[in-house]
Amino acid sequence: MPENTTPVAPPVYDFSLAALRDSDRDRYLACLLSPPDKRGPLSALYAFHAEIARVRDLVREPLPGEIRLQWWRDVLEDPTGTSGEGNPLAEALMDCVKAHNLPVNVLTDMIDARIFDLYDDPMESRASLEGYAGETASALIQLSSLILDPSHAQNSASAAGHAGVAQTIAGLLLLLPLHRRRGQVYFPAELLAATGLDRDGFLTGGNEQSVTSAIRAFAGLGREHLAKARAAAGSISHMNRSAFTAVALAEPVFDSAERAGAKLFDQSIVPPQWRRQWWMWKAARSGRW
Repeated sequence: MPENTTPVAPPVYDFSLAALRDSDRDRYLACLLSPPDKRGPLSALYAFHAEIARVRDLVREPLPGEIRLQWWRDVLEDPTGTSGEGNPLAEALMDCVKAHNLPVNVLTDMIDARIFDLYDDPMESRASLEGYAGETASALIQLSSLILDPSHAQNSASAAGHAGVAQTIAGLLLLLPLHRRRGQVYFPAELLAATGLDRDGFLTGGNEQSVTSAIRAFAGLGREHLAKARAAAGSISHMNRSAFTAVALAEPVFDSAERAGAKLFDQSIVPPQWRRQWWMWKAARSGRW
């Protein structure tokens, strides 16, 4: 592990660093592996992302979830900059947005994409999934690049787009047991149809062979985007490598999901924390994931 992993950031970011440590350990480590002067702003951005990603976990009905998401939208769109006063995470986020000139519309699009999480509607197509990932994980990588090395951030756009889709698919595979219990299906309907399944058939899991085929096809889609991200990795500036550190976790998840097949419904494939830290540390040092 690197010698200096103590967060160095202005006091405004103390809360977001602590919140991120509790809500998203992988991106917390990504902060610690980034340049010291960037850790605070990155923690605010990542903690905001974690906060809106977990809204479904905090509410029983969609309407309260939409209200929570609307509150964040109001904070970002308030021209006076006072809507988030008193909320330390909102204050840290707005400081980050102003200090690094982050595009507010990208952040509000990220919020809008999370409305899908509140309902049990099926993911209609591969394009719908890629759009969802593009407005969440891909956007997060690109916003991180604007913090780390804004003058070269645009060069990372293609890699960020594909890496975000790969990350999203890996994350959805990890959460598959939870989503099944909730009745949520993020697998594109066309992918399920190609394996002889529909939404209900997938959730019941009666045809294990077809479910295994669907899981492997989903992991294969993630691998496809990961390969495209790697092909575009040469355009990522040295300073923007930290934005991609967590992508190192995707391929091991694909490997585990393909081995588990239909058993993934009932077993966790979340790698141990020490192993995830090792993969991310190697990625941070080498720039390869």
